[in-house]
Amino acid sequence: MTSADKSLHDVKDTDRVAQLLADAARETILPFFRKSGLASDNKLTDGFDPVTEADRAAERAMRDILARERPDDAILGEEYGTSSGTSGLTWVLDPIDGTRGFISGTPTWGVLIACSDEEGPFYGLIDQPYIGERFTGTGGIAQMTGPQGSVSLRTLPPRGLAQATVFTTFPEVGSEDEGAAFRAVARQARLTRYGMDCYAYALLAAGQIDLVIEAGLNHYDIQAPVALITAAGGMVTDWQGGPAHNGGRALAAANPQIHAEALAILKDAPL
Repeated sequence: MTSADKSLHDVKDTDRVAQLLADAARETILPFFRKSGLASDNKLTDGFDPVTEADRAAERAMRDILARERPDDAILGEEYGTSSGTSGLTWVLDPIDGTRGFISGTPTWGVLIACSDEEGPFYGLIDQPYIGERFTGTGGIAQMTGPQGSVSLRTLPPRGLAQATVFTTFPEVGSEDEGAAFRAVARQARLTRYGMDCYAYALLAAGQIDLVIEAGLNHYDIQAPVALITAAGGMVTDWQGGPAHNGGRALAAANPQIHAEALAILKDAPL
């Protein structure tokens, strides 16, 4: 088997396992969604960062599958931390990205699954169980499977910031300085929208919007979007133009031109 054949085989198996994980997460999470009386715990002493039994149960279900299917791979999950591996690959899991939206009944949350090597994420999946849309990307190929079938994904072609649509999750966007930098971009954009959680990244990959700008991210928040958007023709960096897959600040863009225009504003934000 040539190295190219092996690489193709590995990507196919990664997708196979990722689909199993996403199916298990859907099955586990949906009985909790919009359920009256769903309890949530707060992870923060100052602020509100909820976690529910749906988050925990979904990650346990995915970890059980990985223990069976890919026992040599490492795992980094939001709810249960890091499990070591020997293969050089790490599965990065966020069982419910957007738990605030989840407990509010909005269908903007999603399951994030990435597989990474020493260079970063090479496979990314965003699943929205309630509306039945699943976005996957690897190796320059991105697609969405949903109620109307499967379609290939491609990010938007270049257009100026004055014509762009930009998304972020929270209006405050991290620190005061980070919020000011975001607003400086948003003032020049045609349309700004809030509160979409990981679904914003899926919309960018699907060619619906131009930019997603975030701050204060963890590894598990951004690795699946990085791989998906890159496969769809876009790019994701930090606010200095470097890698974003370790979290912190992220600028996701449909193409290099709109990325450069937004980066020119964001890069001056204090570190």
